Amino acid sequence: MDGRDKPGHDGSLFRHYTGSMKRLALTVALALAVSPAHAADFVAGTEDVPLMPGLAAVPGTSLVFDKPEGRIVEAEARGALLRAKVQDFYAATLPQLGWSAAGDGRWQREGEVLRIDFGGRDGDLTVGFTLSPREERRP
Repeated sequence: MDGRDKPGHDGSLFRHYTGSMKRLALTVALALAVSPAHAADFVAGTEDVPLMPGLAAVPGTSLVFDKPEGRIVEAEARGALLRAKVQDFYAATLPQLGWSAAGDGRWQREGEVLRIDFGGRDGDLTVGFTLSPREERRP
């Protein structure tokens, strides 16, 4: 009698393990593919504001300045997208990253404000991003 005759030595455990790993890999790949926060790049000058797929940074338009009150970032991106689709992407993505809607293309998180502006027309859209310290309101 050899080990092949004993329960559990027929490879079924290995087949179960590899099948589970394949399902896990497929689940992760699908989650990343449909997750709005999954983006290939970030807005120039940031590491925490995703650049929507279909937008490309406009060279020479980014400005990054760190000051004691916080960072200031200005950047532009352009793409053949619809304004409503860009707004939908950021409305779905930014809350996942801790941003709260503050009305009229503005978002806030901790001590920062992000403003998203639009120029051009649908199909030839320019999107402006301005990140700055949030002003404290004094009574």
